[in-house]
Formats: sequence, C-alpha cells, structure tokens
Amino acid sequence: MGAKAYVDLLRLHFFFVWPVLFSAGLFFGFTINGGFSLLLVLQAILIAYFGFEAGLVLNDIVDANLDKKELPTDSRLTKYWRPFGRRPLSEGLIPRRSATVLFAVFLAITSAVIFTLPYPHSIYVFVLMFICYGLEVFYQIKKRNEKAPYAQIIGRVDFALFLVAGYLCVGNPDLYALALFLFFYPMALAHLGVNDLVDVANDQAKGMNTPPTLYGMKATAYWVLAFTIFHYVTAAVFLYVLGSPVALGGFAVSFGLLAVANAVVLKGKSAQSALKALPLLHLSMLIYAISIIANYAVMAFL
Repeated sequence: MGAKAYVDLLRLHFFFVWPVLFSAGLFFGFTINGGFSLLLVLQAILIAYFGFEAGLVLNDIVDANLDKKELPTDSRLTKYWRPFGRRPLSEGLIPRRSATVLFAVFLAITSAVIFTLPYPHSIYVFVLMFICYGLEVFYQIKKRNEKAPYAQIIGRVDFALFLVAGYLCVGNPDLYALALFLFFYPMALAHLGVNDLVDVANDQAKGMNTPPTLYGMKATAYWVLAFTIFHYVTAAVFLYVLGSPVALGGFAVSFGLLAVANAVVLKGKSAQSALKALPLLHLSMLIYAISIIANYAVMAFL
C-alpha cells in the first residue's frame, strides 16, 4: 500500500496540470515582456510541480485529524482527487512525520529552483510562494469556525496567485499581473463552490462551514453561477489584454464548458450534479492555459 498511499497523497494523476497552469502565467509574461528561454520554461515546470505538490501535502498535514471524520459512504470527492480513494494521513497509511519531511523536501527543492531565477523575479516568486502557503493554512483552519465564507473568499486567492507567480518569473508586479489575477480568481471561487457542493455531506460531518453548509445547495449553485459570470467579464478583459485573436477559440470553448457545467449544477443542485460538472471546470482551466501558451507560440513564430 506504500506506493499507492503516496500516489493518493500527491494526487499524481493530476501531475501535469500544475506545470501547465503555472506555464500559462509564464507565457503570458513572455507575451508582455519577452525574454523567452527554454531554461526558464524548465525552471517554471520544476517550481510549479514541486511547489504545488508541497501545498497538497501541507493541506493534508493541516487536516489530518479532521479528515478522520470523513464518511466512508460518501467519499466521492476523495475518489475523484485521489486515484486509490484513500486519505493516507488520516488513515495512518503514511505517518504525519513522513509527510512533514516530504513537504520540507519539496519546499527546499522549490526554493532552490526559485533562486536560480534572475533577480528580482526570484524574490517575487519566493515571497508569493509563502503567501500562498499561508493562505492555504488560513483556508483550512478558518472554514472550521466561521459565520460567512471568509475562508473561501480570502483563502482561494492562493490558486489565482499560482498563475501570477508564473508571470512573475519573467514579469513584474504590474497591471498585467493584476489582469491575470482577476481573470482566474472568480473561476477559482466558482470551482471551489462546485467542490463544496460535491463534498457537502463530509463537510457537515466534520463541522465545516462552507457555502452549502451555511446557505444550502440552491444558494451555492447560484454562488457558482455568479462567480462564473464575473469570470466571463474578467476573462473577456484579459483576452483583450492578450492582444491576439489566437486564444479566442480556446477561450470560447472554455466559456462553453463553464456554461454547461453551470447548467448541470443549477438543474440538479446536488452533490451528484456537482460531481458531473467538476471535470468540465477542470477541462476549461486546462484549455485556458493551453490557449495562453499557444497564443505566445503562434505570435512568436509568425
């Protein structure tokens, strides 16, 4: 079970997603600032993979005791995120100390690669990494005892900042970085709302305060819709900032996938319908990222 436990801990079937999302930020940086190099791309891939995996391990470390309350009959989200459907720390398959060592190793690798970036970009990315880890811990702890979804609104800033960190590998903290953040942040909140809908039974068992447990399933479905509409607006602005029609097709596909996902969620307003919608959100994220990368590639070689 050892190897399988680590596969579940690291969500390894999604291993390629983190570098692609981070690289979208990097290639946006190339689009705005120039400076393309294969070395930077390799550095970004390593930072993204080890940095995001460290965050996933940190998530499980913080929630190790609370996850023991997960309902064995309602582990749909766990099985979606973890190939073998197990929570290795809460089930004792991996000692918490071993996970802490793994987090430290991944953090050290990520930090070492970050400091091979040119100055001051190395400082930008390094500082942002610790902000993201801090937000992750805040999110995991705050949602245990809140009367409004502050954990979600504040905590999920970290996901949007992940792409911004990619941009900062070659760019600076500027209006372009803000445009990238605003493009992805509302989608991160819509995505989190769908996650919470899927896992509402477990969150109730754990005493978690999430939009579904605070306001109900119907209100959360509209929460997802509201942030999706907000995302449509900021995505349109970001597409304008990209300044090229190359990404338009990919963005249109993602818009369509998000529309279908919202229709599924609104129709069912249930954990089952949210689980059907979740892959559509993930696919739309991936298509966005590939479109941003392709946008630079086509512009650079035309």
